[in-house]
Amino acid sequence: MRLLKFTLTALFLLFIAISCKNENKATANEKSQMQEVLAIHDEVMPKMGMIGNLISQIDEKIKETDSTEALINASQDLKDSHKAMMDWMKGFGERFDSDEILKGKALTDEKQMFLDEEEAKIKTLRDKMNSSIKNAQDLLK
Repeated sequence: MRLLKFTLTALFLLFIAISCKNENKATANEKSQMQEVLAIHDEVMPKMGMIGNLISQIDEKIKETDSTEALINASQDLKDSHKAMMDWMKGFGERFDSDEILKGKALTDEKQMFLDEEEAKIKTLRDKMNSSIKNAQDLLK
């Protein structure tokens, strides 16, 4: 668990640094696709702590009651969302070098295809995280 928290913190700090530096590249009215992808990441990354908290609350409720299928499914959805975010960050970091992320270095055709894929993935991930959070919150009311 400590390793997971350390990894999460390190990746969070890396992406914060990347996002801050990327703001210098685009004009005020136009963001690059890379910046858009990172902006979505920045939108959902802070929710990782909320997901961890909700997992704890849901799992505690499961222990206190006769585990209902809805609670078990909500816990699993939250865990899946958390893992998906960790996997996305790892995969994204493996596909692009720091100059492409931080300095707006031009992408090859292959890297552009990767960025298109990563944009679709992070949008899907955002929706998954938001729906799993809302569902868990509704169950805890």
